[in-house]
Amino acid sequence: MSGELLVNVTPSETRVALIENGVLQEVHIEREAKRGLVGNIYLGKVIRVLPGMQAAFVDINLDRAAFLHAADINSKLMTNESSEDGQSVPDIRSLVHEGQLLMVQVVKDPLGTKGARLTTDITIASRYLVLMPDASHAGISQRIEDVNERQRLKDLVTPYCDDTHGYIVRTAAEGAGEQEIQHDAEFLRRVWHKVMERKKRRQTKAPIYQDLSLAFRVVRDFVGIELERVRIDSKLTFDQLMEFTQEFVPELSKVLEYYPGERPIFDLFDVEAEIQRALQRKIELKSGGYLIIDQTEAMTTIDINTGAFVGHRNLDETIFNTNIEATQAIARQLRLRNLGGIIIIDFIDMTIDDHKKRVLHSLEAALSKDKVKFSVHDFSPLGLVQMTRKRTRESLEHILCGECPSCQGRGQIKTVETVCYEILREIVRVNRAYDSDKFIVYASPAVSEALIDDEYHHLAETEVFIGKQVKIQTESLYNQEQFDVVMM
Repeated sequence: MSGELLVNVTPSETRVALIENGVLQEVHIEREAKRGLVGNIYLGKVIRVLPGMQAAFVDINLDRAAFLHAADINSKLMTNESSEDGQSVPDIRSLVHEGQLLMVQVVKDPLGTKGARLTTDITIASRYLVLMPDASHAGISQRIEDVNERQRLKDLVTPYCDDTHGYIVRTAAEGAGEQEIQHDAEFLRRVWHKVMERKKRRQTKAPIYQDLSLAFRVVRDFVGIELERVRIDSKLTFDQLMEFTQEFVPELSKVLEYYPGERPIFDLFDVEAEIQRALQRKIELKSGGYLIIDQTEAMTTIDINTGAFVGHRNLDETIFNTNIEATQAIARQLRLRNLGGIIIIDFIDMTIDDHKKRVLHSLEAALSKDKVKFSVHDFSPLGLVQMTRKRTRESLEHILCGECPSCQGRGQIKTVETVCYEILREIVRVNRAYDSDKFIVYASPAVSEALIDDEYHHLAETEVFIGKQVKIQTESLYNQEQFDVVMM
């Protein structure tokens, strides 16, 4: 697979687009305000030991001292006397003392008045592996269940283990090749070498390791994939990436390019417009058919329709061709929107078994270009295709969108007519419960207009029924479902 990365950098966020054959396939977004400290490594100074809490406060140059519990201190720091206790946690005073410098890693961000939570069990993660500097063995993620795959991955990573480098193979490595494992192992070794250099320099004013920002992570994770160009629209980020790649992934340095163009970089390849289209429910197919994609808490459903496509032969061929075209669009949309979990696909009903087999084959072939693990099942008795796609990060919709304040996530709002009738019922209800001379109704412009015009006769009948005047007041800030019935 070959492609091109576009990196758009602003002070508030970084966005990366993967282009393949001139078409947007993936979008990665990271907002600066939501970057935490978890994973950062510091050379901290113990400023206070609290025996009663079995903990210590450690200064890592943040606003508040960080918290280190005795249970989170690596056993290698323990004295011989304390380690004889077996499973019990030793006295914190036997593990650390005030003024001591410790290499620590953040495992929980500061929250409210509480400082960050620390550990001395250092790990550094890459795409497929986790480096454990104080271990010497290879471990495999428990979520990789296939026995043969577990053994294959263990055989691949074991040669890179020694007395000071152990590795855990992450779930994402399932199906990864020898070269990809090698890239990650070598990358992590170089990173750890830099961490130890900074530790020797007693660097305490800044992290000695900081989890990579998006631009760096994406470049790291695409090692081994043939990239024609990586274009970056920030000179500062370009210089930093050039330094990073020369040191850690030199094979990518030659494809980095600074993009100084006046035209926004995401206008190239129509990326900005494609992102907007990826937030819509309806996806048009070139033939005239279309997809409807609905993302819910439990699953994602995809419905295929022929739309304006009438075909040139017969109905079976029209349906088959639309379904085949849909498989390509579905595979792309899953990557672009980063949809994971359970996915139900409702292809247009096919009566020919060979057509069903070819549609399934086409779907699997289109999905094979995806780096994320997936599983596709056969047509169910109801004619549905069930599949799963591993969740790797938040979906594009969850990153860019929030719940609609009008519909509270339902995806629909009540019609103007429905709201009008709710108001009329509420007037009658309030009139029965309370004594008042007249009523004022505050409602949205559309509802107010309908009550005064289209529903005027119903409003008049309500006034006669309760024997009181009802005044309509437009409230421009109200959404269509909002209203208030006020007694006067």
